Amino acid sequence: MVFSFLIFSAATDLQTYIVQLHPHAPSKLLYTKTLHWHLSFIERTIALSEEDPNSRLLYSYDFAMEGFAARLMEDELKVLRSMPEVVAVRPDRRLQVHTTYSYKFLGLNAGKEGAWMRSGFGRGVIIGVLDTGVWPESPSFSDRGMPPVPGKWRGVCQEGEKFNASLCNRKLIGARFYTKGHRASSPSLPAVTPIMEYVSPRDAHGHGTHTSSTAAGASVPMASVLGNGFGVAQGMAPGAHVAMYKVCWFTGCYSSDIVAAMDDAIRDGVDILSLSLGGFPIPLYDDSIAIGSFRATEKGVMVICAAGNNGPIPSSVANEAPWITTVGASTLDRRFPAIVRLGNGKRLYGESMYPAHGLHNSSRTLELVYLSGMNKGSELCYRGSLPRAEVRGKMVVCDRGVNGRAEKGEVVREAGGAAMILANTEINLEEDSVDAHVLPATSIGYSEALTLKSYINSTKRPTATIEFVGTQIGKSRAPAVALFSSRGPSLTDPSILKPDIIAPGVNIIAAWPQNLGPTGLPEDSRRVNFTVLSGTSMACPHISGIAALILAIHPTWSSAAIKSAIMTTADIFDHYGKPIMDVNKPAELFAIGSGHVNPERAINPGLVYNIMPDEYVIHLCTIGYTSSEIFAITHRNVSCQEILARNKGFSLNYPSITVDFRHQKMNKLTRRRLTNVGLPNSTYFVEVKAPEGVEVRVKPQLLTFGHVYQSLNYKVWIISRRRYAKQILTHSQGYLTWVNVHNKQYRVRSPVSVTWADK
Repeated sequence: MVFSFLIFSAATDLQTYIVQLHPHAPSKLLYTKTLHWHLSFIERTIALSEEDPNSRLLYSYDFAMEGFAARLMEDELKVLRSMPEVVAVRPDRRLQVHTTYSYKFLGLNAGKEGAWMRSGFGRGVIIGVLDTGVWPESPSFSDRGMPPVPGKWRGVCQEGEKFNASLCNRKLIGARFYTKGHRASSPSLPAVTPIMEYVSPRDAHGHGTHTSSTAAGASVPMASVLGNGFGVAQGMAPGAHVAMYKVCWFTGCYSSDIVAAMDDAIRDGVDILSLSLGGFPIPLYDDSIAIGSFRATEKGVMVICAAGNNGPIPSSVANEAPWITTVGASTLDRRFPAIVRLGNGKRLYGESMYPAHGLHNSSRTLELVYLSGMNKGSELCYRGSLPRAEVRGKMVVCDRGVNGRAEKGEVVREAGGAAMILANTEINLEEDSVDAHVLPATSIGYSEALTLKSYINSTKRPTATIEFVGTQIGKSRAPAVALFSSRGPSLTDPSILKPDIIAPGVNIIAAWPQNLGPTGLPEDSRRVNFTVLSGTSMACPHISGIAALILAIHPTWSSAAIKSAIMTTADIFDHYGKPIMDVNKPAELFAIGSGHVNPERAINPGLVYNIMPDEYVIHLCTIGYTSSEIFAITHRNVSCQEILARNKGFSLNYPSITVDFRHQKMNKLTRRRLTNVGLPNSTYFVEVKAPEGVEVRVKPQLLTFGHVYQSLNYKVWIISRRRYAKQILTHSQGYLTWVNVHNKQYRVRSPVSVTWADK
């Protein structure tokens, strides 16, 4: 191996700058090579120094941006900036890249008195995860520096195939697996499955390892996915303990196994249950997760679930029970650009986590091929659909579809293709989930896909090049709502706004089994400790970990109080101070719920909306559930007629307010109760941003608390000023916020959602 060293001038006043040029500058046409064009700017800038321009040049950029990096003196900048084709000159900045970057994006910082330090990183809290199992050897489950196993823990480390009790430790304190429902529902499994299963808590799929480490993974330095996202990996609550309950297998997750796991988890002594699973919404009395969660709530266990990945379809949100914290997915401002340069000079933005090293072959210009209209699924790159003679050595365009994104790349590779462009279709729009593909590949949005296909149809021999840029942080608006994140309104209970909250769920890097490649494909022979996944499955454990931080600081708080703290302190603006976006428009409450989680504010909310288990039963009566249906959920024999007679005008003390005028009179009275968990003597005044089409009246408008844990009531009248008219107004949204008179950091905000007609 030969190493080359570039010796820079010893001049101390030379600094590195990134120079961005206009991509359509006229002078570019004078040069056959972009490098020579870039050097011409340096040559003109340092004309008086008689130095070789090559000695100052660091990089010549051609895909990530049009420009170059060079070492320049301060007095040379004036000359450079005066050139009309120079767009910007920026000093080089040192950026710290984090792998599980979401903790930094959310403001968690070990170097200040905040959520991490105050909670001891979630010390002493036990998070039970229901998922595909765990890979215990992952460095994310190291117990170095962990406190002893809590004395209340009554769980076990169940032995099984390639899993023995010694694999549990002070981090991974318990592990169980459940097969009975799985075996009963799938008596005739294929002899060979795409992924080997372990009849034990060991994870054969990766999903459980990923989610559990996102919630509470230990700090792991020098982590990356094939060189991308290099930095420190750690969960939201790295000081918390993890217990894994394996309920998901190759054929899916069965309700019987799920309920058994929840039953054990409650008995074992978990504090929080994290379930990154679910489906389409079903009535609560038919929903095993809702039923098991009610029992957990009664026992003081907080249950946090994924909202589902069926967005942007309205009313697709799953896990809707009001005693569950339902989590939607948002984006980060970390990107992995992989730019497509077409033969006609146009550039299309794409993203990929294909390895950032050794790319001299992948950056070649290749002929493009898009096989549509062959009635074989060729445009979707199904297995067996690509004729080798048509794709060999070419860059193949594959549309998003039913088969997996990374699987399409494997199909291309097996057919002899050299590279792939994964093109979003109209249903996926600009969704930017990335993959560590098995061959050079990038994913582009729908608008870019239209441009790409138009170019392919315009020429006899279309060509393209993919430029893999690496990792970029802070150059895009975030958070935004993930397109796939399931939306409200709740199908089974429209009186409750769901999802409750959104959290990072796009391109999340976390732990991965060492028996799997980063794509999870059986053909992928690469081995990694971390990989990237997207979904509300990834958002859910973020909230589970943050709930652990809150519980560690406030060990006597109920699950409803913790949920309220998370919801009422959420952000509704992105890091540019603009409304959180949903594709190309400001996000609605049905997409974001209360907003985007802010853990540093959630640990000290000032006031909370608490709910006792009995109040959920009253709520079920108010929305029309029968006694038998309520019994199926709660195992309580109740008479709704008697309950409603004793609780006239009852309103569930939920942190959000939802009014549905479709089946009600045109004014609504709702009641709420706030409990002071902040300053002993404090007064709050109310701010109202009324939804369009309604008047909102609040009484009283001041709440004065004399001591901590004192509760005070208030009433809200929501009066419709617009009659039912589907063509005029279907729904609107606003906010009701209680603000501390003397300390404005306490802002307790509730979203207000009003509906007149179906969307």
